[in-house]
Amino acid sequence: MTKTKANGIEIEYETFGKKSDPALLLIMGLGAQLTLWPEPLCEGLAAKGFFVVRYDNRDVGLSTDFGKWGLPDLMGAFARLMKGEKVDTPYLLDDMAADAVGLLDALGIDRAHMVGASMGGMIAQILAAKYPSRTLSLVSIMSTSGRPGLPTGKPEAVAMLSAAPEGPAREQLIAHGMKLRTVIGSPGYPPDPAELRALVERNIDRRYYPAGAARQYLSVLASGPRTELLKTVKVPTLVLHGADDPLLPVECGRDVASLVPGAKIETYPGWGHDLPKGMVPKLVQSISAFCKAA
Repeated sequence: MTKTKANGIEIEYETFGKKSDPALLLIMGLGAQLTLWPEPLCEGLAAKGFFVVRYDNRDVGLSTDFGKWGLPDLMGAFARLMKGEKVDTPYLLDDMAADAVGLLDALGIDRAHMVGASMGGMIAQILAAKYPSRTLSLVSIMSTSGRPGLPTGKPEAVAMLSAAPEGPAREQLIAHGMKLRTVIGSPGYPPDPAELRALVERNIDRRYYPAGAARQYLSVLASGPRTELLKTVKVPTLVLHGADDPLLPVECGRDVASLVPGAKIETYPGWGHDLPKGMVPKLVQSISAFCKAA
């Protein structure tokens, strides 16, 4: 892994495959480090003939953080948004999309397949709409348009977004991380507890930084829905969503597909709001086949 300067910040990234192959940019979700893209998925896509790039968004992992801005008042932001008032935020999803373009510039990549999960799907949607000359195709995974009135996630899953560990000890952080992954995870693909623990430990040891996730959440709220923006997307678009996603219900994915002209959608029973080992071969096949056709 290595760092580069892009859009006025430093971005940590990692690549798989040959630089001469078509680029495929993997954009992660809320508070999630690049390590949440499973290596078998990255290696599988590279083996299918893509130059795969995964990276840490701003304010997460080893990319530039915005700690000087402080911890946001999310409840206050909710209240202001409900009243139609503007919310103060250090950055918006548009800025995170500009980071992705800056990373492509730094790597000398003209165009890429934009593949985003959850909040990363929102960023990928913005890239496809606002940077069509840089976008070969859009793959929006377990994401949403943000349209008001869409079904909300299960209360226990939504509550985990703002829940805190019982304490600061490493074992307490690990227990919290495992609970989060279990609550939002895939009922049809339950993880091996030892593998789940290893993943959580690896991410905590790499960087545990909940303040950055809170600011990212604020940026999602302040950025508003992409309902009209999605109607302007011209690039080939694939929506992938779990039929059993407890955080962003499958209706959210269907809404994205209904808004983007000509979009295709694939839904999978048993898949929740994660990238479980059992789904990786299906995702490699689906994403690679779609991007090659695009």
